[in-house]
Amino acid sequence: MNENARERILAAAKAAAQLHGYGGINFRSIAEEVGIKNASIYYHFQSKADLGAAVAKRYWQETMEVLSNLRLSHTDPQQCLQLYPSIFRISLENKNRLCLSSFMAAEFEDLPGQVSKEVKAFADVNIKWLADVLADEKWGDAESCERRAFAIYTAVAGAQLIARTREDINLFDDLISSYQEAGLIPV
Repeated sequence: MNENARERILAAAKAAAQLHGYGGINFRSIAEEVGIKNASIYYHFQSKADLGAAVAKRYWQETMEVLSNLRLSHTDPQQCLQLYPSIFRISLENKNRLCLSSFMAAEFEDLPGQVSKEVKAFADVNIKWLADVLADEKWGDAESCERRAFAIYTAVAGAQLIARTREDINLFDDLISSYQEAGLIPV
């Protein structure tokens, strides 16, 4: 089986997890979507846990790349902070999906170890990036920047969750604006 099939499996599993969490990763449904036999998935992934971990790892790696590119294309730290919520908004724009790692984080106690490790990595990547941007903005010492980074990350992820449950992307925008007005997200 070729690498193209592996990529299609990962894409289908990502979409399923963004709509239904880890529990939504179902080999039969993924095989149907990809157009392969259910057993063919095992050629690339020995178990659902292996597939879930691969999807979550790819997700945080892609997010890290997006964040790195954001920093490269915008040298002003405040502009980076203003643009940060847009990476969460994209999931809502895509069929009202939720950030894969946020969804899986809600299932944390039921996740296999290799999946939970990758879910934590997503949060770590976001928090480190935010803390670095806040430090560049001279927002405070390293500890203060990390605390604020945690707050920003959880607020934006929470706004995405609330907007999804209301099926209202405008609510996400309103919540982000209120965070900026309140000073949680520096502008």
